[in-house]
Amino acid sequence: MSLPTDTVLDRFLRYVVIDTQSDPTSSAQPSTEKQKNLGRVLEQELKALGLADAHLDEHGNVYATIAATSDKAVPAICFCAHMDTAPDFSGTGVKPQLVRNYQGGDIRLVGDTTQVIRVAEHPELKNQIGHDIVTTDGTTLLGADDKAGVAEIMTAAQVLVRHPEIPHGPVKILFTTDEEIGRGADKVDLAKLGAAFGYTLDGSTIGEIENENFSADGVTISIKGVAIHPGTAKDKMENAIKIAAEIVARLPKDQAPETTEGHQGFIHPVGISGSMEGAQISFIIRDFEEQGLTDKEDLLKAITEQVMATYPGSTFTFTVRQQYRNMKIVLDRHPEVMDNLLEATRRIGLEPKITSIRGGTDGARLSFMGLPCPNIFTGGHAYHSPLEWISVQDMETAVKAIVELVKVWEERA
Repeated sequence: MSLPTDTVLDRFLRYVVIDTQSDPTSSAQPSTEKQKNLGRVLEQELKALGLADAHLDEHGNVYATIAATSDKAVPAICFCAHMDTAPDFSGTGVKPQLVRNYQGGDIRLVGDTTQVIRVAEHPELKNQIGHDIVTTDGTTLLGADDKAGVAEIMTAAQVLVRHPEIPHGPVKILFTTDEEIGRGADKVDLAKLGAAFGYTLDGSTIGEIENENFSADGVTISIKGVAIHPGTAKDKMENAIKIAAEIVARLPKDQAPETTEGHQGFIHPVGISGSMEGAQISFIIRDFEEQGLTDKEDLLKAITEQVMATYPGSTFTFTVRQQYRNMKIVLDRHPEVMDNLLEATRRIGLEPKITSIRGGTDGARLSFMGLPCPNIFTGGHAYHSPLEWISVQDMETAVKAIVELVKVWEERA
């Protein structure tokens, strides 16, 4: 049997045209059945590479194993990417465009000429001279988040299978659904996966490695007001809509997503609904430190109590729900996971830059489930938008990083 010889670009162009958008309003797993369309393609392609255990499970997750070529007791390493695209912008009818041998300047998109990838807004384009750049036609997102990661893992698998002389331990492959709606790790069977350590390929600029993400909680404030006919309401009515509005108005302006960056956290109202007799406000709270989360929740509760004190007939409930935690807590207990990644990155000629994710990742969930899992660059940019773009040469660099990383793990075993 002759093995596939697809390039990372061949694979990427094949995957992005398959619509895999996830749906936050669905409670099913996967949230959309169409995500399995890509899963079925990947299952078949992995089998064509000779990975006999490759399979798609009922939740849409794809598992496969590349057998070890080394006699050493090397820990099993997993590479993970997600198949779904974000609900933020249409992923239906993606028409990828290839700008060969990019020579600088803005890139105007052909399907919607009002959409322009401007160098002023995408300074990383300055490092792409001579590269081949994939964009959309401007009417959809591209899906490099995270089909670039999928294509890179698949291509690295092809390299390892075609070159059994490369010494490595067991390599596990995992493709998940629903990452974009925060449920990517929900139905992953870690016992079945059988990996000791993992890496998500879901980052951006090449050389950037993420070992830290926001810790996250959700807060819901429910307010019960005093409803009275407006004609006879004097000194009696307590309008829950106005109470909710007062709470939002008192939020600290310097602790909002629009005023923070780097390691600063925030209190962010994401929903408000109600009537005169009852109202509800939903918040997300984000900070890199657990104490920072607690402090922000205490502050929000204090603001709520101050407002409620002026409405003696009304009551409220304040509910905190844990969402996810900073993976650095877990990764710091297993320094070899990052050390080996930094070494592999340097070996392929990049200076690693460790950054923090101002958001969540499958890797954070997997880390706390027992699979320590930092995030590796894919080369993609401007995710979740019609201006999304990626360089073919950067994708090839990410493939090299995967191959180098399994070699480093084998050497150091």
